[in-house]
Amino acid sequence: MRFDRPARRKFLSHSIAVLTGLCVVAALYPLVSIIYSAAIRGGGVLFQVRFLTAVPPNACSVVQCATVGIGPDIEGTVILVGLASLIAVPVGVLAAIFASEYRSRGLGRAISFTADVLTGVPSIIMGAFIFGYFVYYPSITYSAITGGLALSAIMIPIVTRTTEEALRTVPNSIREAALALGISKWKATLRIVLVAALPGVATGVLLAVMRASGEAAPLLFTALGSNLYFHGFNQPVAALPLLIYDFALSPYSNQQKVAWGATLFLLAAILIVNVASRYMIHRLGRQMAGGA
Repeated sequence: MRFDRPARRKFLSHSIAVLTGLCVVAALYPLVSIIYSAAIRGGGVLFQVRFLTAVPPNACSVVQCATVGIGPDIEGTVILVGLASLIAVPVGVLAAIFASEYRSRGLGRAISFTADVLTGVPSIIMGAFIFGYFVYYPSITYSAITGGLALSAIMIPIVTRTTEEALRTVPNSIREAALALGISKWKATLRIVLVAALPGVATGVLLAVMRASGEAAPLLFTALGSNLYFHGFNQPVAALPLLIYDFALSPYSNQQKVAWGATLFLLAAILIVNVASRYMIHRLGRQMAGGA
């Protein structure tokens, strides 16, 4: 069966459209499947009274077991991610500024290469690194501080690479105009170039925060976990990924239900924060473009 040229083009166009649609479905299926499973198995627990404020349940082998909450784990996750952000955002942004604006120097190229390598390092390696240097050898106890350091080690290369790419999108004419007005290079970089790249920088920080908020492996070596509310930066602290990891492996049904409820809560929180942040970043970008 022969086709003329317009028919072949139309057939090829429809084939590519179908193929790309199937790829989209294949990419979305795991996410939809996880959300559906978490909603079915943990939806009933999530909407129980006190689930977001009570402490996790103890192991229970009877038929009717109490399913309480994930309050300490929500608090611990916020504290750990907050500590990690306080460390990673300034370090990552300043490293990206040096790598982008002073790239002619060998150190700037070394920073870019190192950030690329660290981005692909498994998170458990980051946790083992912090464990070795801040927990095991100095004999410092498991704590919120070491957990925050472990998450910051994951966030720094992500913030560095995304910020560097955002800075490179700023036209050189803006830099040249600032320097021509007599502004020093560091002032032009911080007050003009960085501000122009702010939407991209914010997107990179958001990606790093979302990545860190779901990590359990590095916290196994550092934060350790707890069933209690926060009681000191030098003490073990709870976290949602740790609770999900521990309770998902538990043979007790009440703890498994709490694990599914915590999974659904974490997915919903990440989705809501992601959508809201992207909306605010989009508005910020439009306002800056309008002001320009």
